Amino acid sequence: MRNSYLVAPEKTPLQQKKPRVIVISGPTAAGKSSLSLKLGHAIGGEIISADSMQVYRGLDIGTAKPSLEERASIPHHLIDVSEIDETFNVASFYQRAHQAIQEIIERERVPILVGGSGFYLHALLYGPPMGPPSIPKVREQLERQLEELGTEGLYERLQILDPEYASTISEYDRHKIIRGLEIIALAEKRVSDFPKSKNLAEHNLDFRCWFLYYPREHLYARIEERCEEMINKGFLDEVKCFEEKIRVNPSTARAIGYRQALHYFSSTQTEEEWQFFITQFKKASRNYAKRQFTWFRKEPLFRWLNIEEFEIEQLQELILQDFEQGF
Repeated sequence: MRNSYLVAPEKTPLQQKKPRVIVISGPTAAGKSSLSLKLGHAIGGEIISADSMQVYRGLDIGTAKPSLEERASIPHHLIDVSEIDETFNVASFYQRAHQAIQEIIERERVPILVGGSGFYLHALLYGPPMGPPSIPKVREQLERQLEELGTEGLYERLQILDPEYASTISEYDRHKIIRGLEIIALAEKRVSDFPKSKNLAEHNLDFRCWFLYYPREHLYARIEERCEEMINKGFLDEVKCFEEKIRVNPSTARAIGYRQALHYFSSTQTEEEWQFFITQFKKASRNYAKRQFTWFRKEPLFRWLNIEEFEIEQLQELILQDFEQGF
């Protein structure tokens, strides 16, 4: 795994004058939250969650939200801002995150973005996806078709309807294939007909982006330990309490842990089903971490830090030095 913290993305003289924003990302269970709290205390920061599930009120254990004590010690934003059965998407995040950043800067404090949702962070850096907002019923229909026809079948349809856009994405990228077909259905025009997202250079902000990680063997052990910890804290009770609302929201119903818990509640709940739930919960969490590694390898602004090579105080000092001086 690379150690690219030694090489910073190129900056123009104009960037030096822009307000700086710290972005801390990494796979699940990498310790992003604990580091961000230390950074916030050290530099006078406020934390903005870049987690697509922490926005929902009541979903606390399964989303690994910071505790109430932690949130009281440093202001947190974009946590508990939506009801479970309400729609919250990447466009919502883009608007509210930028608003929070500007308000924090106006208070002469430091915005610290924290989270592993690569899709959300990419939108923040490069602009929200073009096209109409998602509509759950249309999305659900396309996902059913994907289950029936497979990714290849839907990709072939996208190639027919918008060959230019289809050529820019992978035939295995389920999310972009579905989103492309959804845009075509809702807007009645090709994705390639929409203007491109704004370039990063047009932002009036200087994003200082970091990707924290453990080597995979160590990370997977941490992930499995976290899954067990969530279960011991009452994760299934949380899901049961909000089960009806979780099921009607495609985002929450598909979320890692919640999807597996819903499947367990729909089963006969034998000991065998219980063990299957635990196994699938851990497997889905590991697979999500794999996807996070893959996603952020394509994000040139992020410098990677192997946590095993640093004490947390060293990580904090490295990020603060970059924030204050740049290198």
